[in-house]
This record gives sequence, C-alpha cells and structure tokens, in this order.
Amino acid sequence: MHRLLLVEDDARLAQLVTEYLTNYEFAVELVTRGDEALERFKAIQPDVVVLDLMLPGLDGMVVCRQMRELGEVPILILTAREDSYDEVSGLEQGADDFVNKPVQPRVLLARLRALMRRSQNKGAPDTGVITFGALTIATSDRSVVWRGQPCVLSNTEYKLLLVLAESAGTVLSRDALLKKMRGIEFDGLDRSIDNCISKLRRKFDDAESEKIKTVWGEGYLFSPSAWA
Repeated sequence: MHRLLLVEDDARLAQLVTEYLTNYEFAVELVTRGDEALERFKAIQPDVVVLDLMLPGLDGMVVCRQMRELGEVPILILTAREDSYDEVSGLEQGADDFVNKPVQPRVLLARLRALMRRSQNKGAPDTGVITFGALTIATSDRSVVWRGQPCVLSNTEYKLLLVLAESAGTVLSRDALLKKMRGIEFDGLDRSIDNCISKLRRKFDDAESEKIKTVWGEGYLFSPSAWA
C-alpha cells in the first residue's frame, strides 16, 4: 500500500477520492486544513500528496512549497480554479502535476500511478555532473552554476533544464517534455513549458534564443555549443 496524504476541505470530494483510491493500493490520510498539512506530512511521511489549493488556514501554494523544501515526495495539485497562472505557479512551487476539478477518480488514479512510477524509477542517487561551456548542472544536489555563479532555479525550471541538457542536440516536442517531466501528454493548451522556457532564457542571458532554440512546429532544442 502506498501512503497518500490528501489535503482537501471538500468533504464530498474527499470521501469519493478516499473510497476510490483505497481500492487501488493507496492508504489515504485526510487533512482538511492547510495549516495542519505540514505536521501530518512530517508525521506519516507519505509516498505521494494530493493537495487542494483553496484551503482554510493556509493557502495550498504555501503548503506545496513547505512540503517541497522537506523532500522529493510527488505532489499533485487539485483545484477548482481554471487559471493557467495557478498551474504555472503550482509547478514553480514544486508540484509535479496539476489536475482541475471536477476530476474523474480513474483519471486521478492514472496520474498518481504515473507519478509513483517516475518516483520509483529515480533509483540510486545520481552523482553525475553535466557541463556545457560555462554551464554546470550537478544532479547529486540539484545545483546549477552559470559563469562561475550559482543560479537559483525553481523546481520546474531545474527539471526542464535537466531534461533539455540530457537530450542536448535533439529537438524535444512539448509532448516529449511533459512526458519526461510530469508523465502526461500535451493537450494542445498547456503553456507551462513555453512559460518556463522564457524564464530559463532570461536567467541564462539567452535573448536571441541561441542556447535553447525554438524549432517551429517541432519543439525546443538545447544547443550544446552555445553555452560559452
């Protein structure tokens, strides 16, 4: 059984999710307030978290950031809000996936299983270092150095940069990037990848899009020779 922490104040939805997931190898622990979530997170050490954004006591975005600071447990955000800004913000706070309400239980189950597979496939700690010119990515401690200075990246920015760097010289579509980062397919509307690419370009002085190139109609390409 996988330990799942459900942070949700909608009693009906919480009951539906709990009853459904209990039949599929998940032991569900429910918390209904944001300001109580972190203590339960520490106490039960869940394998995965399902987190609402609109919570009494403490906003779900803050809860997500607090949990992410404590470790790499997969976090899936559930919300009734349909603002793409919320999705981007949630991913930047450390969430691994984002699902809008109302959600069908079988869809939620599929997303959770995908998150669990990705988490389990991480395997032993990676001590590798990836270097392109003045860029160094140390996967052992998730640190990035650019032109001799530490570069502070959000969780999503780091993941995207790493995926691109690991496939340097290869064009990756939005669909491929989303599958590698979040285990989901591109739905034709998700702009989180594009927004994150823009932020990476600003942080790495890539105004001309030479380091991370846009290949129109195909996707993005990390240029291994442009990081001098």
